[in-house]
Formats: sequence, C-alpha cells, structure tokens
Amino acid sequence: MKKVNTLTILKNAILMERKGQSLYLKAMEHANDESVKAFFKDLADDEQEHVNILEKQFKALMKDGKFMAGGFDNDASAADAPDILDETLKNKISAAGFEATAITAAISFEEKAIRAYAGQSEAASDPEEKKIYKWLSTWEKTHLKKLIALEKSLIDSVWEDNNFWPM
Repeated sequence: MKKVNTLTILKNAILMERKGQSLYLKAMEHANDESVKAFFKDLADDEQEHVNILEKQFKALMKDGKFMAGGFDNDASAADAPDILDETLKNKISAAGFEATAITAAISFEEKAIRAYAGQSEAASDPEEKKIYKWLSTWEKTHLKKLIALEKSLIDSVWEDNNFWPM
C-alpha cells in the first residue's frame, strides 16, 4: 500500500479513536454513579491507548517508511463480557437516560472500528501493519461485547419492569 494512503488510514483511525474516547468521556461526565463513571472511564482509557499506538505507528511510518514491530501478536480478546457488567452497574443506568443513549451510539462506533480495522488487516501487505490492525479489531470486539451485554441487560430490565414478557 502506498505510504500516503497508509498515513491517511492512520489519521482516520486516530480520529475514529478520539471520537470514541470523547463519547465515553462525555458519558462519564453525565453519569451520577461511580461504577458507571468507572465503566466509561475504562473504555475512554482503552481508546487513548489505541490513539497512542496509532500515533507511534504514524511517526514510525513518517520516519522510517514502515510500521514498528512488536507487541501485537496476542489476540487482545476476552472470551466473555467482563465482570464489570455486574448487577450493580446494570441497575445504575436508566434504559432511557443519557448513559443508555451513549451505549447505543458507542455500539455503532465500535462496529465501525471493527470493520475498518479488520478491512485494513486484510488489505495490508506489511506484516506488522496486519498485526496491529488485527489486534485493534479484536480489542474493539471486546468493547462491543461489553456494550452489547449492557444494552441487552438494560432492555431486559425495561421489559421486566413493564411486564412486556409474554405469558
């Protein structure tokens, strides 16, 4: 892939991560409960880590014309939604509140990131570039798992509270 095109891809990826981080920080600011704030802070911190990784790669590509090696051989994934999705957290978020809206928006962000990174991993010819994008795609899948599990729990709560379950 041409260097200019790869730099553009990295710039777009950095922007995408910053947008996600901004969403999570805004949701954190609006949250009243400390466990909800911590949930969104963890997600925002992950996005900052991704920005840092992408910026290092951008600088390496500018300087040496290639991606930096190392650290992206593991799959960065968690098998299940993490323990942070305990009942305490679920009960602190209103299904019709700002945090729930942020979760729905974040699901779209994460799905877009997964598609973008998986596509770049497939298209890349540089082995290190492939590894980084695959690692990022997998990491974003863990975010998506968290968010989908939380959204499902919120919906189930609303259904239960309003007796929407069939007899």
